[in-house]
Amino acid sequence: MTRLLIVGPPGAGKGTQAARITAAYGIPDVSTGDIFRANIKNQTPLGVQVKAIIDSGDYVSNDLTNALVKSRLEEDDALGGFLLDGYPRTLEQVAYLDELLASKGQALDAVIQLVADQDAVVARLRKRAIEQGRTDDTEEAIRHRQEVYARETSPLIDVFRDRGLLIEVDGLGEIDDVARRISDALAARGITAVESSVETA
Repeated sequence: MTRLLIVGPPGAGKGTQAARITAAYGIPDVSTGDIFRANIKNQTPLGVQVKAIIDSGDYVSNDLTNALVKSRLEEDDALGGFLLDGYPRTLEQVAYLDELLASKGQALDAVIQLVADQDAVVARLRKRAIEQGRTDDTEEAIRHRQEVYARETSPLIDVFRDRGLLIEVDGLGEIDDVARRISDALAARGITAVESSVETA
C-alpha cells in the first residue's frame, strides 16, 4: 500500500510524472481537478455544489474539497494506495487528510516535490504557449502563477519536510531521467514499483 503526494510548480511536468508513477506503482492518480470534473459530469450532490461555486467564480471551500477527496479515497481502486495530485492545498486540508488517514491506521509514505528553476520553467511554458497560439499566456502571467504556487505551497512543503516525508527531485531534463530520479528516491525509502517500467525506461 503506497500512499504518495506529488507537488511542483506549473510547468514542472507534474502531470507527466504522475502518470508514470501511477502506472509503475499500481495506484490511482487522485487529482482534485479530475474529481471535480467527474462529480460535475455525473451530477452527484457534491458535483452540483461544486458546479454552482465554480460557475460563480468562487473557490471550492476546504470542507467541500475534503468531502470530495474523502469520497474518492473510499473507492475500491484507492484502497490499496494512491497518488494525491493538487491536494492538500491548505494547512486545513493537511490536517483533515491526517485525521482521515489516521482513522484508518494509515499515513502518507512520501511527498515528491518536483523542483525546477523558475526561469527554465517560464521559458518552457512560454515556448508551449507560442506553439499553441495562447497569446494570453504572457511571461508576466506565467511568472505570477509561479509566485502564487510558491506562496501557497511553501507552508505545506515546510510541514512535510519537518515530518521527514519530503523527497526533492530535479524536475528538469528528459522525462525518463526525471522518472528514474523519482523511482530511485522512493526505492531509497523502501518504496518499490510493482513493475520495472520506470526503472528501465
